[in-house]
Amino acid sequence: MKFNQHEIRMPALKRGCHLVTDKILREISGSLSQYKVGLANVFIQHTSASLTINENADPDVRKDMETFLNLAVPEGSKAPWVHTDEGPDDMPAHVKSSMFGASLTIPISQGRLALGTWQGIWLCEHRDHASGRNIIVTLQGE
Repeated sequence: MKFNQHEIRMPALKRGCHLVTDKILREISGSLSQYKVGLANVFIQHTSASLTINENADPDVRKDMETFLNLAVPEGSKAPWVHTDEGPDDMPAHVKSSMFGASLTIPISQGRLALGTWQGIWLCEHRDHASGRNIIVTLQGE
């Protein structure tokens, strides 16, 4: 069994769901190609952004997901949140991050991530004015 780990610095992104599969693959492709079978753990080191796997073709899906998140998690003066240390979007961002989560586990097959045809990795930015984000990708297998 072997392991490789990559730290990927993502640029600051506007609020919303962003397809980041290609960026991640560019960063890990040299190591990924060495694995016949294994697992990739993709982990974001933040509590106000999240990762998920979803539609990779139609950008309207990402817009609709952001619409859903904003309807499901209230913001503004009528929101019930106590924690507002970093602004009114802080606690809603934490809730949204917990809804999707901070990590993904993706099978590796013949040197490739075994994503489905229409699947891609999304970074969901839940803050209005976020800085860049760190993603750690750990590869393990044979």
